[in-house]
Amino acid sequence: MVLKGRVHRFGDNISTDLIAPGRYFHLRNNLPELAKHTLEDADSRFIKKVRPGDFIVAGKNFGAGSSREHAPRIIKLCGVSAVLAKSFARIFFRNAINIGLTVLECETEKIAQGDELEIELSKGAIRNKKKGLQLKFRPLPQVMLKILRDGGLVKHIRKHGGFKV
Repeated sequence: MVLKGRVHRFGDNISTDLIAPGRYFHLRNNLPELAKHTLEDADSRFIKKVRPGDFIVAGKNFGAGSSREHAPRIIKLCGVSAVLAKSFARIFFRNAINIGLTVLECETEKIAQGDELEIELSKGAIRNKKKGLQLKFRPLPQVMLKILRDGGLVKHIRKHGGFKV
């Protein structure tokens, strides 16, 4: 799988409350409407700027806070193809893979707002086309890649009649 898109840059400690603001909790049963407020407290213009295929790039501890699975779901609904961060909250990472949102732990210092990236998931390679840089990350395990290819855990189970590694 090769992913291509532009970067939307965020800092450290982007919590699930920043991703899916609690004041919109009443929209949790209307995810397309909730998605219109994705990350608005961290960047009020994010939803206007993001395009299908784009990337969120952040620092440490992305997805900290409550375990609400709405956070990765609305990121995916915005068209974001992957979130790259130095580290993730464990529950956010697991929820993201389960709903089919690619999350990659990697060094992010050399990636800036507006950079154009090309990511080869199976090779663990990031190409920053704007800066001409090659970056590496530890590739995801094959089982996670299969889940992502199938569109998430539920779709994977439906497709294979169970959990197939």
